[in-house]
Amino acid sequence: MKILLTNDDGVGAPGLHALVEALAARGNKIAVAAPATEQSGMAHALTVHRDIEVRAYGGLGNVAAEAWSIDGTPTDCVKIYLEAIAKREVWPELVISGVNKGANLGTDVLYSGTVGGALEGYMHGIPAIALSLDVHSSLSFDETSALFADKLPWIIEQAGKDFFLNVNFPKTLRDGKAEFVWASLGHRDYLNAFDRIERDGKLFYHIGGEIYDWDNDEDTDIRRTEAGLVAVTPLIVDMTDVPALRARGISPRFSGRLAGM
Repeated sequence: MKILLTNDDGVGAPGLHALVEALAARGNKIAVAAPATEQSGMAHALTVHRDIEVRAYGGLGNVAAEAWSIDGTPTDCVKIYLEAIAKREVWPELVISGVNKGANLGTDVLYSGTVGGALEGYMHGIPAIALSLDVHSSLSFDETSALFADKLPWIIEQAGKDFFLNVNFPKTLRDGKAEFVWASLGHRDYLNAFDRIERDGKLFYHIGGEIYDWDNDEDTDIRRTEAGLVAVTPLIVDMTDVPALRARGISPRFSGRLAGM
């Protein structure tokens, strides 16, 4: 299988390199298009007001893979690779974004550059997966990548032909085993999100905060990972309020999936 890898931690990030090695070791053909620098929190941002530099990247060690360092967002990386570098007849069969340093759970998917990179692949009609590891996890990137690569055939079989998935590994695996389970998105917010800073007569705010989870059922990704499970959440693109339209006699044609693009 030909797989395109991206991330938001940058092309030199250990999570990306571990995933390259794990997937290549299992016979997959790998291509990499990743940001030149960290792009965390970029969501699905696209660079439109400057030129984007693209360089061949030779830092993947012994893995024979096409690799590009792109001075843009994760969305830029996937879009440029698919629309400008690759030829459609040899497009990847799967886009994977990660392994991200830090979880992307609940409503954080709306801010995540990792999820944004996977989303761009899905918007091109390619199945896509965003893959993240809790920043305080006892698992290494190598261990996470190996467990994910071993489970990938099962994930693809279970997900079907067209899918956009968000996968999160927990801090600690329950009973030391990687049990992959389906989950819904939970609710996540942050308390004291901004630190006020006064410097040189100027006012600044630094984003941060303490995680505040609320109203999460046992089937949410937040609770699944707290229980030591690997949460697999199917995502869609359509943001239409379907019930509101149907109440007005309109039946939307777009289902949120992009099959047939």
